[in-house]
Amino acid sequence: MSTMAKKRVLVAVTARPSYSRIRSALNALREESKVEVQCLCSGAALSEPHGRVVELIRADGFEVVGEGETLVAGNEPVRMAETVAHTILFTARHLEAARPDWVVTIADRYETLGTAVAASYLGIPLIHVQGGEITGNIDERVRHAVTKLSDIHLVANAQAAQRLIGMGEHPDTIYVTGCPSIDLARESGQMTLDELKHALTVQGVEGLDLESGFVVVLQHADTTEHASSYDQMAMTLKAVAATGLPFLVFHPNSDAGSAAVRQALNDFRRDHPGAPLWGVNNLEGKTFLRLLQQSRCLVGNSSVGIRECAYLGVPVVNLGERQYGRERGRNVRDCGWNPELMMQAVSHQVHQTYGSSPIYGTGYSGELMADIIANLPAPGTKRYYDKGSAL
Repeated sequence: MSTMAKKRVLVAVTARPSYSRIRSALNALREESKVEVQCLCSGAALSEPHGRVVELIRADGFEVVGEGETLVAGNEPVRMAETVAHTILFTARHLEAARPDWVVTIADRYETLGTAVAASYLGIPLIHVQGGEITGNIDERVRHAVTKLSDIHLVANAQAAQRLIGMGEHPDTIYVTGCPSIDLARESGQMTLDELKHALTVQGVEGLDLESGFVVVLQHADTTEHASSYDQMAMTLKAVAATGLPFLVFHPNSDAGSAAVRQALNDFRRDHPGAPLWGVNNLEGKTFLRLLQQSRCLVGNSSVGIRECAYLGVPVVNLGERQYGRERGRNVRDCGWNPELMMQAVSHQVHQTYGSSPIYGTGYSGELMADIIANLPAPGTKRYYDKGSAL
């Protein structure tokens, strides 16, 4: 008796946060007898300044079937467009040779669009994770464009699902799974403070008292106003320093303006040599979330403040428009780029406590996503769904 061939699923990982958001699903897919899962890495996933997450993927035991040096150096918006072009070329060539049954692309980074274009033109069914969300910059345009190129949608919540239906996606192709990064947040609570301290020491963070209160800063350049990145980061550092608490500053992603964010941090350290400040390039996902759980507050504009911190109940000061429109929990206090208001917001949040919110899931999304992917039938012809039409 012949055995049925396994469904070959290729997961495109292009950046550090992309892997964090799919890791639990990859672990669950590995246990599915019907599935053979592989990773294709490119972009910032191969970049040393951005944590070179490809090494973590291999350390976790996943097969990396290709690496593409697609990230174009530079901090101008044109470099993001060029990176998309390189991602299309690299991904298309790999897909043409490998011909997997499904391709998975994650979230809203510009490289995600490159993956989606390549898979679509080669006629390989595409699964998009985290579509249907609203944000305040070009990421939202990318996310919606990827939606229209995708066959299956694994979304974080019911609001996102309704938006996709409004965009003409058929309800039968939409699955509300929660956000798999919440799975990591749930698992992070198992890490002891001694384990966290050791992981931080490896990254050069020594002398930080994890039990006396500290702040975490994670701020990316906003691509819609990247020219202001330096001033915005300088304001953030000043507002956090005013609390008198120690703080850890994580380096930004590779978006346009990221060099200016790093420069603002370097200049602040030069001008405030006695500040209780540590800079961190990268932490493994669960370790980072355990750090957030231990902190008094997260300050910046990362989606981790909206998603994982809602589940963890971590106070957040969300700055600017980068996360505009996303559903958020009570733990988030939004603030514009006003120095006085920023200081007030940070000073308020470091003294608050919040309960857990399930708006992005309860911590078991990966298992659900793996079950859905393992049992997907081959997709039919994609057509616009008009819920008001009988057609």
